Amino acid sequence: MLIRVEIPIDAPGIDALLRRSFNGNGEADLVKALREDGLLTLGVVATDDEGQVVGYVAFSPVAVEGEELQWVGLAPLAVDEAYRGQGLAKKLVYEGLDSLNEFGYAAVVTLGEPAMYERFGFVPAAQYGLRCAWPDTEAYFLIHPLADDALNGVSGLVEYHEHFNREF
Repeated sequence: MLIRVEIPIDAPGIDALLRRSFNGNGEADLVKALREDGLLTLGVVATDDEGQVVGYVAFSPVAVEGEELQWVGLAPLAVDEAYRGQGLAKKLVYEGLDSLNEFGYAAVVTLGEPAMYERFGFVPAAQYGLRCAWPDTEAYFLIHPLADDALNGVSGLVEYHEHFNREF
């Protein structure tokens, strides 16, 4: 198993993994659109011994109340069914968080299952006065500060790129 930053040759494998993992085209088409528009801040893949993509996590820019603060959103995260329950999602997320921290990013937000993401160090964003645009998601909208001062004086609407609002 190798975990590394994605490279262009990984795109078809990432696409196939996302289509399998989410039983549809939405996440795969989202990542493709973000990639085509240069909006993937970071993509991390896990490959098996044959070089096949078996895990993936993407990070793309977000703004807070229209202001760019070096924050990114984590989405999507996928692990091939045969590799689930082995800690691969955790390894992918940690590799991404470590890389983003090294690159000077301040915080990462995600919309996901709190029980899973809290194990990775995410906390409810609402406790910092942060929210996302989608209704009834307060309990699922989480943040992981990377910089000590990332949350100082920051609150309001965290805005994902418009691609997240498109129907693919």
